[in-house]
Amino acid sequence: MKSVALNAFPRTLVRRGGVKKLRASGRIPAVVYGRQRQSQNLELNAKELENLIHHSASENILVDLAVQDDPTPTRLALVQEVQHHPLSGRVLHVDLHEVAADEPVVVSVPVETTGESKGVKTGGGILSHVLYKVKVRALPKDLPEQILVDITELDVNQVIHLGDLPAPAGVEILGEKSLTVLAVTVPRAEVEAATEEAPADAGAVEMLKEKKEEGEGGEAAPAKAAEKKDEKKDEKKDEKKAEKK
Repeated sequence: MKSVALNAFPRTLVRRGGVKKLRASGRIPAVVYGRQRQSQNLELNAKELENLIHHSASENILVDLAVQDDPTPTRLALVQEVQHHPLSGRVLHVDLHEVAADEPVVVSVPVETTGESKGVKTGGGILSHVLYKVKVRALPKDLPEQILVDITELDVNQVIHLGDLPAPAGVEILGEKSLTVLAVTVPRAEVEAATEEAPADAGAVEMLKEKKEEGEGGEAAPAKAAEKKDEKKDEKKDEKKAEKK
């Protein structure tokens, strides 16, 4: 990840009223922290920051932070968290994490897709994006802005797990490798329809079987009764012949 310049100014207004005035003047409250220094309250130019975020693929931005009147000309820092207004979306506050160029850091990066899944295009499936961000570990210069996944060959009932994601050079993707990130599934309506049809067909087969058995039983019963009646007639004839003799 290439670092970009960001100017900052020491901030003295910290209470609610002061921060409100700060935002009204076109500045955004921020804080920078790290292991080597104490945290410091800063203020950023709102237009400069919004322009920086607008031209980045994600809010994971590596900056060369230049604080006015600071003895250190620039500090390498990551934009760690950006707080937005829930309605207007404007930036309310920024957390900056000072990092060392030669020490790995862990950040969450977004997972984005490229291509059109053949399971969606020709198989009637639905693409499920289960995991939108993954944690990665890398040196600041190697940090990716996003993890890009080609889903062109992803078919119906196929899954891309965390362990299948392509890791850029120098980047380690963290987490359980069996976690589902992307999947193409059959629409729920089709699954429910197939489930409902199966018991109905089975019931029809059972009913036909029962009717058949009843029919077979109904034909056998009269035949057996007729056989017994003929046997009794034969017995009576034999008895009469014996009496005559």
